[in-house]
Amino acid sequence: MTKKDIAEFYEALKLLAKEKGIEVDYLLDRISAAIVVAVKKDFGGDDNILVNMNVETSELSVVIRKEVVEEVENPETQLTLEQAQQYNKRARVGKTIDIKLDPKQFGRIAAQSAKHVIRQGIREAEKNQQVMEFQRRNQELVTAVITRIDPRSGAATIQVGKGETILPKAEQMESDIIKEGAHIKVYVVDIKETEKGLRALVSRTHPGLVTRLFENEVPEIFDGTVEIKSVAREAGSRTKMAVLSHDENVDAVGACIGQRGVRVAGIVEELGGEKIDIVEWSEDPATFIAAALAPAKVLGVEMDPEGAKACKVTVPDAQLSLAIGNKGQNARLAVKLTGWKIDIRPESGFYGEDEDEE
Repeated sequence: MTKKDIAEFYEALKLLAKEKGIEVDYLLDRISAAIVVAVKKDFGGDDNILVNMNVETSELSVVIRKEVVEEVENPETQLTLEQAQQYNKRARVGKTIDIKLDPKQFGRIAAQSAKHVIRQGIREAEKNQQVMEFQRRNQELVTAVITRIDPRSGAATIQVGKGETILPKAEQMESDIIKEGAHIKVYVVDIKETEKGLRALVSRTHPGLVTRLFENEVPEIFDGTVEIKSVAREAGSRTKMAVLSHDENVDAVGACIGQRGVRVAGIVEELGGEKIDIVEWSEDPATFIAAALAPAKVLGVEMDPEGAKACKVTVPDAQLSLAIGNKGQNARLAVKLTGWKIDIRPESGFYGEDEDEE
């Protein structure tokens, strides 16, 4: 492989990279890895195989670095002084030498491997380029088009611009009507590195979806006048959201609900009828916990005297089931919203129970 051949190879590589919108360095890394595999197969070694690919100087060199020893224990990484001096007359025991390989010695195997890796690398790079569409929108709300639905798993392939990813069935709401060609709003949860490359994780069930919907719908949230402090959600069923106003003239809860409930109604419709409780956040834990248990009325909140994030809450007997909620949902969401462990007691049985314990 002459220097001219190498130069032409690099030029073709640069054109390919430009055409596909891929970094040249990315392709060089993949090809280097393929050459190492080919050399390892023919000559052994691993970490001692060094590949130098320089596009600017049209250089391509492959060497195997071995240690010169008196007695060889590992022929892949060691050689005797006599063997070493065949490559370098100045070789000495205890030193290392670089055995330069002629590209022709592994050319065909390396070329085949490189061709495969280039194809694979291009596919991965193109996929990663698609994921970058989502990277720019990480933890944001995006509108996507459903391009395909897996009939077995129910997972939907969605597209945003040139970006494409999967919306798993587990991240869809039960009320979602998923069909090809339909537009759907999803929350970009994260971008993860997987064995198959970068992958955008999107969801319709994540609490972040509710947060972003309110930011889009409520100007006071968007401009920072009203702050969403926490969100607890059981997707498709119910959400609790705590909000705080940074302007004494602005009612945080009222701003989120809107006149005649028009703002929250639009979000409820987007979420397929999911119920949304909006409560006012407070620095005082007892006040916040009482608000979080809405729509139940709370008579009192007794904080754990030992300082643990736990409390006992007293409610009217008639509102005990309301405070707990269907299958414990209201209490469960209140716990998630506040971060406190909440023990709900009926008014008639709270003190009597304590007396029994004493």
